[in-house]
Formats: sequence, C-alpha cells, structure tokens
Amino acid sequence: MPPKHVGAGAFKRACLWLLKEVAEAKTEVIITKRGRPVARLVPMTSDQDRENQILRALRRKGKTIVSENEFIRRSSDDEGWFVLGADV
Repeated sequence: MPPKHVGAGAFKRACLWLLKEVAEAKTEVIITKRGRPVARLVPMTSDQDRENQILRALRRKGKTIVSENEFIRRSSDDEGWFVLGADV
C-alpha cells in the first residue's frame, strides 16, 4: 500500500487523527509542502518487531563459502589461535 500524501496545512488540521491512523493501521504518511515531500510519519515498532523485520529481509541471502563438514570441524588448540593478554 503506497503512503498517503498530505499537505502541511491539512496535516496541521488533522494531526491527531493522522497520528491515530498511522499507529492503528501501521500506515505511512508523507507530509508535503507545495507538492514536495518534507517529512515522513511512520508507525513506531518495538525492537523485537524491527529485529524480526531485519531477519526476514536477510533470510536466504547468505552464501556458504565452506562445506558443512569444514564448518563444523573441531579445531585444535594449536591452530594459531591465541588470547590477547595471556601469558604464553
């Protein structure tokens, strides 16, 4: 659903109604001045909703660069790993 465009004067008159509409319907409103967009009114989302949205967008976008066996292969302690600040 494309965002609704509202002139600045109309937004000023209907601000509370538009805020309620955006919050309840989860829609977006573009506020214009002389036909040019100047602001965007969007619904707030919780951190969890935003995280889920990002994860949905990333799903199936990853690329495997090693085989599954190589990925889960157990590494030994002497393969070049070290702990910063540790006395070796």
